[in-house]
Amino acid sequence: MKLNTDNPILEFGGGFEKVRDSLSAVVLVGDRLWVASDELTSVEQLSTNDGLTFKDHKSFPLEGLIKLPALGTKSDQEIDIEGMDQRDSYLWLVGSHSIKRKNVKKKDAGKKDEAIAKIAKTEIEGNRFILARIPLVANSTGEQELVAVANAGGDQELLAANKPERVLKAAQIAGDVKGNDLIAALKGSWLDHGDPHLEKFLSIPGKDNGFDIEGLAVSGDKIFIGLRGPVLRGWAIILEVAVDFSEPAGLKLRNVGPDGRLYRKHFLELGGGGIRDLCVDGSDLLILAGPTMTLEGSVVVYRWKDALRSDEERLVFSEGLKLLLTIPHGEGTDHAEGMTIIPGSENPRQVLIVYDSPSEDRKTGAAAVRADVFNLPSS
Repeated sequence: MKLNTDNPILEFGGGFEKVRDSLSAVVLVGDRLWVASDELTSVEQLSTNDGLTFKDHKSFPLEGLIKLPALGTKSDQEIDIEGMDQRDSYLWLVGSHSIKRKNVKKKDAGKKDEAIAKIAKTEIEGNRFILARIPLVANSTGEQELVAVANAGGDQELLAANKPERVLKAAQIAGDVKGNDLIAALKGSWLDHGDPHLEKFLSIPGKDNGFDIEGLAVSGDKIFIGLRGPVLRGWAIILEVAVDFSEPAGLKLRNVGPDGRLYRKHFLELGGGGIRDLCVDGSDLLILAGPTMTLEGSVVVYRWKDALRSDEERLVFSEGLKLLLTIPHGEGTDHAEGMTIIPGSENPRQVLIVYDSPSEDRKTGAAAVRADVFNLPSS
């Protein structure tokens, strides 16, 4: 598709100011833009017919599409969606998988003892342990919709429009309010020891350099999961997993790593930054990298060339990454958190970036916000 502006407007419906102010993931499929907030349990669809404004907002609550482990419990809060991708008639999404520490704000300044005690409190929000795919199909009017099947509690199946013999089903990796199969693998549930790099960080809140997912890219049965934290002595981490699609009950992780592990680890020298999003571009990965924890700083886009061509764990020094561009940011505002390639863009390749905590200059209308389009240098 072609956008006719470098600053497209994302126009949400009334009452969706929280979405506008907390965008954390994005993927562009044709002329439909899918976005998510890290403070809700829904995904949002916008569309454009002029290449200037994405509007006609539709919200899809996820409790009707996949199983939310904490639904109806005291830990039933947001999924903290931090990554989305679209591949082969499915919309994929991932939660942060992180522990949350209570946040002290300026309004707490007059209650010192309570504020100090508040900093000590951590909690697990059980809906954060989600890695799922949902069928994305065209309805009778040609609009793309997410459809509830299988894991939503029924036995409904869909046939793919382009391959009538192919069945589409919603699916997710097994989990509960305290974790899922990915967390169990990192803890070493199938081995006699936990992961030497990551196990210790699973009990640390994400904003304290603990385990914190913030990027997702899918290619075939390979799923790349970018970590905002931990960053280990300046090394950022991408987890690579593969799933067995034939499992009727959900997505089952396959053995892809050394020593019988259900994952691979890739270590990248990103100047001390963590990963904020990932995109597949041919055999390459585009990496949106930025500050970890609650730090302020530059956000940049790298190209990891031929990232998808290897079946081994990788150690990638800065020389093995191409710096493509630097994203402007504000002080406490305009945190770039979502990146998607604009389909069909060539010479130059273009990406669309969405922001958490947008500045007042970026907001427009009651519940609208400006995104940014950037040209990537040729590879």
